[in-house]
Amino acid sequence: MEVEKIIKEIIKKNDKKILLLIMDGLGGLPEPTTHLTELETAKKPYLDEIARVGMCGLSIPVLPGITPGSGPAHLSLFGYDPVEHKIGRGVLEVLGVGMEMDKNDIAIRGNFATIDENNIVTDRRAGRIPTEQNQKIVQILQEKIKVINGVEIIIKTVKEHRLAILLKGKNLSPDISENDPQKEGLPLRKITPLKKNAEFTAGILNEFLKQAEKILAQQNTKARTILLRGFSGIPDIESFEKKYLLNPVCIASYPMYKGLAKLVGMNVIAGLETIDDEIEILNKVYNDYDFFYLHYKKTDSAGEDGDFNRKVQTIEEFDTKIRGMKNLKFDVICLTGDHSTPSVLKGHSWHPVPIVIVSQNIIPDDVNSFTERACAKGMLGTIPATSIMYILLANALKLEKFGA
Repeated sequence: MEVEKIIKEIIKKNDKKILLLIMDGLGGLPEPTTHLTELETAKKPYLDEIARVGMCGLSIPVLPGITPGSGPAHLSLFGYDPVEHKIGRGVLEVLGVGMEMDKNDIAIRGNFATIDENNIVTDRRAGRIPTEQNQKIVQILQEKIKVINGVEIIIKTVKEHRLAILLKGKNLSPDISENDPQKEGLPLRKITPLKKNAEFTAGILNEFLKQAEKILAQQNTKARTILLRGFSGIPDIESFEKKYLLNPVCIASYPMYKGLAKLVGMNVIAGLETIDDEIEILNKVYNDYDFFYLHYKKTDSAGEDGDFNRKVQTIEEFDTKIRGMKNLKFDVICLTGDHSTPSVLKGHSWHPVPIVIVSQNIIPDDVNSFTERACAKGMLGTIPATSIMYILLANALKLEKFGA
């Protein structure tokens, strides 16, 4: 890509510090009664203050009208073209829970789900079973299912209903169909090969599901099957450090985002569970890095559940907790989301995402609140998310002049 060549020519290293704050699924849509979005409803004085002193706008995660998954949306934020770098969600989950991948391995993302006696999916998340219950079930599954036809099966808990599965063996292929019908009320699908060389892998996973369902039927849980998707091998991608001459750290509690950060070569802090943990560690490692990626998941979860009021509460929680970093001196702060997850849609959407950048090198605009409609009037305008990193580098004075 031509712009990447330009950046490599003009980038330089200095001691300026950049903070990227990501509120997952940040953007929303108006609620039918009040005609206000979640951001417009929430009481968030600190986030509004950031908007007042910053330069605001909207970002488009992939392309106009395209609804992104979390992986492509985050790749865009990190300055990688998500269309060029198609990364399976399975890899992100597997790396995020600390598993190591070889080039022949296949990573899989899984959901515990509920099915009825006719194999109809009645709950794609098995009631969002607690992580502790997930761990117990995974332990039982791993004890009973270790190898199928010479292929090693490694299973690990992610969070709540989510799990990660790694296949290690020969002749494996990611070119297989999902068993997830994507909607409740539809029958569970059989995994089928999309290419001739994937027949072996499809057979392994259908046998795995058969054994897993027998085991789950004996447990006291809503989990009765596993929805498998995101089949992928490990991609070849340039590291964040090499790409930007930065020493980056990932501060996140959710495994998938740690996996993505690990994939692009960020240092990943382990053992974080809450936003309080994240703010505490941000203060502790402030002197050790020059790029900080801090991720907050709860906004997205509430949006996907269609819980407008809970999403409002999560925004207000973030507003309160993030004040714990007030005394840290960052040269550039960027507050945004990876994509929109409107509660009224109960899922990701294509809508542009609010963004604000704070730096000594910007012209503050007249935006006084951090909302979708307010940010649309900001000086930053509507920009592709892939350009955000370049703007942050420029404001940190890490880019030299291009051309004579």
